[in-house]
Amino acid sequence: FWLKGNLQTHCSPNQLLIPQRSLVASFHSFLFAMVKSIVDPSLTPRMHHFHIVGRAAPTQKNPVPKIYRMQLFAKSKVLAKSRFWYFMKKLNKAKKSGGELLAINEMFEPRPLKVNNYGIWLRYESRTNTHNMYKEYRDVTINGAVGQMYMEMAGRHRAHPNTIQIINTATLKDDECKRDHVTEMHGAGLKYPVIRKVPMQSKKYRTTFKAKRPNTFVH
Repeated sequence: FWLKGNLQTHCSPNQLLIPQRSLVASFHSFLFAMVKSIVDPSLTPRMHHFHIVGRAAPTQKNPVPKIYRMQLFAKSKVLAKSRFWYFMKKLNKAKKSGGELLAINEMFEPRPLKVNNYGIWLRYESRTNTHNMYKEYRDVTINGAVGQMYMEMAGRHRAHPNTIQIINTATLKDDECKRDHVTEMHGAGLKYPVIRKVPMQSKKYRTTFKAKRPNTFVH
């Protein structure tokens, strides 16, 4: 209010809009910074599942080159194509400059609201050697399971994402799972312990309907 009174006495109407716009812009930047600090994108890696088909470019010596098909996980289409040519160079010495992509499609989960068991076979390079590994995760999509795998490999094994090669992925049945942190979530009679019990309301304050939403946890 004080700022508005001073601006009205000393500024013209056109000059009055400039400080107000700057105040609104600063307020919006403050809200954006606050939301950005609450939701950290690094804690929720968004992986995408791509299906890429490509081959080396036709030449006079090989007019019909062999076609290769790969399923890759990457954060974007650009990184997926780069990963495709990385493997193509190892397979048949075909580079991006001497090859062509025939198709690139993103694959989606048919039932993304159902929790499944996922098994991931991978290979990664540590600081000393190359290791094979098998991991199991529970998630609603294969992309979420792969994201969990990348976070676990970075935290437990210091594995860089570029050194991780996913060999195979599969959706497992309950009897096919091996890891304890996955098998303990199986069974129809699964129950969760009540860590903090909510105190009962005294009888004189109990009603069928409440004006406010009830609190179901203790601070």
